This record gives sequence, structure tokens and C-alpha cells, in this order.
Amino acid sequence: MGLDPDDLPDGLVVADSTGRVICFNAAAARICGTDPSDVLGRPIQSALPFQDLDGHRWWQLTDPYGGLATRSGQPERGLLLEGREVLVSARYVRTRPTGPVHRLVVALRGTEARRRSERSDAELIATVAHELRSPLTSVKGFTATLLAKWERFTDDQKRLMLETVDADANRVTRLIAELLDISRIDSGRLEVRRQPVDMAAAVRRHVQAHTTAGQPPDRFATRIVEPLPELWADPDKIDQVLGNLLENAVRHGEGTVTIEVAPAPHRGHDEGTAVTVSDEGPGIPEESMSRVFTRFWRGSKRGGTGLGLYIVKGIVEAHGGDITVARAPGGGAQFRFTLPAGAPAFMA
Repeated sequence: MGLDPDDLPDGLVVADSTGRVICFNAAAARICGTDPSDVLGRPIQSALPFQDLDGHRWWQLTDPYGGLATRSGQPERGLLLEGREVLVSARYVRTRPTGPVHRLVVALRGTEARRRSERSDAELIATVAHELRSPLTSVKGFTATLLAKWERFTDDQKRLMLETVDADANRVTRLIAELLDISRIDSGRLEVRRQPVDMAAAVRRHVQAHTTAGQPPDRFATRIVEPLPELWADPDKIDQVLGNLLENAVRHGEGTVTIEVAPAPHRGHDEGTAVTVSDEGPGIPEESMSRVFTRFWRGSKRGGTGLGLYIVKGIVEAHGGDITVARAPGGGAQFRFTLPAGAPAFMA
């Protein structure tokens, strides 16, 4: 294939049958902070003086050239190289089973990606703990008060307390649902149960829910461009997407919230349905556009977990669609998602 070792994204170090380094690619040089010319021809033990996390010399422990002849390599693990952690795995190449090691191939990876993942997980745990503390404290306080002093409260007071408990319980339920969605999105296991969906009716239903909850009807402008193509999607997940985008526009935007549903080409040639949600607020700064759909991004300090738009993007992409963010004509934020139209393959 004519593959150059320097084209590989991970570090590659190869030692010959005598244990001397014969290949040290550019990624290995970057990860180890070593010039290849300084290590080529040297024994691999001195070129890569690895230690395990307990301070033991790794090459003495593994002994690739003199150890068991049935071993084929070492699984990836974190090792120390001059005080820096590096992810290392090894493969023992033998010309025949149980024969001597002909080549020792070592793969190196930096720990930056793993540390980013660990930081993200730690931030997720901190966010969840923070978001759960407030409603659970409220639930515990009101239920304890009602149990201890039930007879002292009027029916109206009891109803108010129970309504607060119910609202906080719903908040906890939503957070747990978000965490489950994130888990499924990250693992590629988000299930889409496709059914015929009337997108125009779904949009009108969400607008009605906001006006029923107290928003003035003139806060919303709905534009439906018909005829719309046949759309098969998961109605519950589409409701989740619409609910999140409209709530963001109402909570963080200003002025009129405009929702447009129209036919649109999908990825250049396929028929699709596009939904655009715009507001007239301050919008999203240009430097933040690329981070809108990442975990924990918040457009303001008005609460929220910062997980909603990450989930929205995961749901849209699970349907084979696309979602973008831009500046609206009125100056606010504009979210636009497009879903492919037509019946799923199993209906053909």
C-alpha cells in the first residue's frame, strides 16, 4: 500500500529481533518529545524507558524477548515516560508459533483524549448533582413538613405544597431522561421508532402548549409551506426536539418566535422537511456558534443543564437529518433542522 509510518495518527515504534529500534514515526516523536535520530538503532529499553504507575521498569516486567513464547503482546495501559503518562500497547511478531520474537511493535497514544473524556464525565456528574440537589431538597422539605404538621395546614396550603413537589419530581424525571438519552447517543444506541408524523400539527400543538401556559398568542408566528412531503419519524423524539427549540427561543430569546415548516432538499438531492425556529433576541455570539451543540453549552445564566441542544442534535442525526444554527433575520438565534422525507426502507 506504500503506507508511510509518519502518516499514522498514533505513535509507532518497531524494534528488530535484537531489540534495537528500526522505526520511530513522527507521532511517536511528538508524544515522547524525542527526535527519531536520537533513538534509531538504540535498544528499545533505553529508547523508551517506561515505568508502570508503581514505578517499576516495564520492560523488565514484560520481558518481550525472553518471556513466555506463547505471548502475543500487551494490552493498552497507562505507563510513565519521564514523568508523563502515555498509553502503550505492544505486539510480538513471531515467524512461527512459539518461536522467538522477530519484531516488537509498540503503539503509543497520548492521554489528552482520555483526559478530556474524564473531564467531561466529571462535569456531567457535577452538573447532575447540582441539578438534583435543589428539587430533591424541596421535595424532602415539603413532604417532611406535611407529614409532621398535616393538620395545621389548610387545603389550599397543602395543594400548593403538593403542586411544588409534583413540579420538582417532574424536573428530576426530565433530568434522568436526558441522562439516558445522552448515554444512548454516545453509545450509538438511540432507537428511532418511525411512524407517519404531521410536522405542521406537531408545531401547532407546541405553540398551543406555550400559550396555554401563559405566553401571549402574538409571541408566536407560524408559517407552513404546503404541500409537505410524507415524513416518517419518531413522534416522541420529534416532540422532544420541537419542545427544546421552542423553550430555548421563549426563555433565552426576545420578541416574536417564528416557526416555519417547509419542504426542502435534503443533502443535495433527496426530498425533506425543514423546520426553522427563530427569535428576535440578542442571538448567539459568532465565537460560540461552533459550541452550541456540545455538552454543557449555555447561552445565558438562566438555568438549565446545557444538555438539551446536544440531545437535539443527536436525535436529528439519528433520523438521518441535519441541524444548524445561525443569526436570524431579526437579529436573534435561528435553529434549522432538516429531516429526510419518505417511508423507511422496510416499507418499500
